[in-house]
Amino acid sequence: MSGKPWQMWSRSDNRTLAAALGLALLLVGLSGVLLPILRVTGALPPAHIRKVELHDVTRSPAVIASGGASLRGTRAGELAFTHPDLTERLLLVLPGVTRALLLLVILELLRRMVRSLRDGDVFIAQNTRRLGVIAVAVLVLATLIPLVDTVTTALLVSGTQLSSKVPIAYELSGPYVLLALLLAAAAEAFRQGTRLRADTEGLV
Repeated sequence: MSGKPWQMWSRSDNRTLAAALGLALLLVGLSGVLLPILRVTGALPPAHIRKVELHDVTRSPAVIASGGASLRGTRAGELAFTHPDLTERLLLVLPGVTRALLLLVILELLRRMVRSLRDGDVFIAQNTRRLGVIAVAVLVLATLIPLVDTVTTALLVSGTQLSSKVPIAYELSGPYVLLALLLAAAAEAFRQGTRLRADTEGLV
C-alpha cells in the first residue's frame, strides 16, 4: 500500500482535477447559495415558482388562483406567487440552498482528497474520515432534501384554497440512498487499506 500504484498520477492530472473541483465549488456557491440569498433579500428579482407533482389531482390546465398564489398544470404543476413576501421567498429557495450547501461540503472534501494524491498516497486516515462524511452527506441529500421540499411546499399552500389541490407526500431519493451505501462501503475499504498499510510498514 505504498505510493507506487499512484506514480502514473501526474502533477498536471492533480492540478486539473483540483481546478475542476474548485470551479465546481465556485459555481455551486454562486448559483446555489449566493444568488438565492440575493433573491430572498430583494437584491435580485425574487424566486416565485415551485415545481409540484400533482398526481392528476388537477385535471384542468386552467390556472387556479388563491390570493397571491396560483397553480397551473395537470401532473407536473407550477405553484407561482405574484408578489411573494419575505417568508414565501425564503420557503421557495430553502430546498435548493440546503442542497447546494451539502454539495459544497462534498466537493470540498473531494478536493482535499485530491490533494492527498499529490503526495502519491490515498490510503490515509483523513481520507477514510472524509469518505465517511461524504457518505453521510449524500444520505442527508436523500432524506433531508425531500423532507425540506415537502415541508416548505405545505407551508406555502397552507391556509389557501390550493392546499387541497397540491398533494403533500414525502419520498426518499432511492439513487442517493444507494450511492450513500456505496460510499460507506468505499470508506470501509479505505479504512482496511489504511490499516494494512500501517501493518505492512510496521513489519518493515
